Amino acid sequence: MTLKRMAIEIGMGTDIRGADYTKAAVRALRDALWHNSLNVADALGKPTDSMVVEVLIGVPKPELVDKAEVLKVLPHGTGTVKVFEGGLEIFNDAGTGSTVLAHAAAIVRLDI
Repeated sequence: MTLKRMAIEIGMGTDIRGADYTKAAVRALRDALWHNSLNVADALGKPTDSMVVEVLIGVPKPELVDKAEVLKVLPHGTGTVKVFEGGLEIFNDAGTGSTVLAHAAAIVRLDI
């Protein structure tokens, strides 16, 4: 059998005042996952924990994202997290703080 792509879920998350890149990334993945209910594993007679999820995160400073924290968001299956340069950081007028926007994609695969 081979891993086949079953779904791509997309989300966006922010940390409005704290410039916490991990918090924004976690919120982006939650946004992607919590707006969907995948029944594909069930429909194919597979357990939900057989899903393999590749998580892609885009933020301006990838090195500031704790991948282990992002991975904890997955409710089922196993996964990996890759972080790329992307997203957006908007500084306040004084330059003393910022809002971070992260984008997430969760690519769900099953062995069929």
